[in-house]
Amino acid sequence: MPFSKEDMARRAAREIPAGSLVNLGIGLPTLVADYLPEGHAWLHSENGLLGMGPFPFEGDEDPQLINAGKQTVTVLPGGSTFDSAQSFAMIRGGHVDLAILGAMQVAANGDLANWAVPGGKVMGIGGAMDLASGCRTVLAMMQHTTKDGEHKLVANCDYPLTAAGAVSLVITELGVFAPTALPTGGNGFRVVELAPGVTQEQATAATGAPLVWA
Repeated sequence: MPFSKEDMARRAAREIPAGSLVNLGIGLPTLVADYLPEGHAWLHSENGLLGMGPFPFEGDEDPQLINAGKQTVTVLPGGSTFDSAQSFAMIRGGHVDLAILGAMQVAANGDLANWAVPGGKVMGIGGAMDLASGCRTVLAMMQHTTKDGEHKLVANCDYPLTAAGAVSLVITELGVFAPTALPTGGNGFRVVELAPGVTQEQATAATGAPLVWA
């Protein structure tokens, strides 16, 4: 059966190198914090927090401790807070090793679109462009298709871009996929692994670009 949201978070946590500095985007990526061993990595939030821990238990929430999505979080021993200017200086200066971001579309060449839907309400790009451009590695964590079954892993993005060629790995409920150049020219997605029970036919039908099978 496809990965659950928790399965996706566990799988994303496996991609985090020990000792790295990691930013978790709003939405699905915030779940990753619950599956990291304490001390494995430093979690960064662009509103000015380093050393973010898992979500607090009910009753232990501190309204002064929130992530960029305004969810209450915990801070691990040694964590620190600072202003947004310093936080974005860390991002733009290339000091954040990995960003795990949600996405509306990812193209086969690694282009990322995650801030606006054409014709939809635009809330502003927030820190997404800085993270996608400033972090050393970008992983997308997303649903494989829209609620209407439209492709979100595509040959070319037709939503407004957040960053070009930024994404190196995509985790969805169907599996793990890496944007890659095709031997015959053009781009596709290399299948790193499929979720248990997901078939090649299902993955191919749900993807708007060629799949490369190991």
